[in-house]
Amino acid sequence: MTHKKILVASVAMLIAGAAQAQSAGSNVVSLGWFRLMPNSSADPLTVDSINGFPVGMAKAGTGAKIKSADTLGISLEHYVTDNIGVEFVVGVPPKHDVTGEGTFAKYGMLGNVKQWSPAVLLKYHFLEAKARFRPYVGIGVNYTWFTDETITNQTFVKSEFGPGATMSASAKSSWNPVFNVGANYAVTDNWFVGVSVSYLPLSTTASFTAQNAGAGANQTIQSHTKIKIDPVVTFLSVGYRF
Repeated sequence: MTHKKILVASVAMLIAGAAQAQSAGSNVVSLGWFRLMPNSSADPLTVDSINGFPVGMAKAGTGAKIKSADTLGISLEHYVTDNIGVEFVVGVPPKHDVTGEGTFAKYGMLGNVKQWSPAVLLKYHFLEAKARFRPYVGIGVNYTWFTDETITNQTFVKSEFGPGATMSASAKSSWNPVFNVGANYAVTDNWFVGVSVSYLPLSTTASFTAQNAGAGANQTIQSHTKIKIDPVVTFLSVGYRF
């Protein structure tokens, strides 16, 4: 066999291999880097009650902002057909710093929180299964909950709720839609690189309990704020077909 024939045969084998790379029945596991970029804002902090007595007073001009975070992510996609895939995506929960806005801006960072956001996506891949470059669109559902909600800035707590105050926090979980676009490139029959961008219209209600025992006050102050997060999430990954 001549060198030319060997080259043609090798190219044909590569193309044939690529044809199986993203076809019906394939499974692709991907590992990569998530960057979560909230487009956040918060309603004014509202004092709901003091020692159980209703108050309902909003602190005008107050606010908070959730900062961006990075984390490790993993996904598993099953190709139902050559073009349609179902994907489960999860990441190591990132820790977001929360900073003050408006009249709270002078305190800088107020605290932090961990965000858990697994999602299931239905994706449509364009072009044929043999194509090495395949863009896609996806839509799905996400469940977000929060842990380790911590107010770390004691200057903020004592200035706003009394010199002897301490504070705990919690955030409400929710179901949210996910909108996704991206593309994969088949480096070989089994290995891929990918990039995607997702948007989650996400908000939560953060609740706070301040205990103020200073000067014999013994007050329990309940307050809350609604925080819009609405993150844009990028995912750079390396995938393997099996």
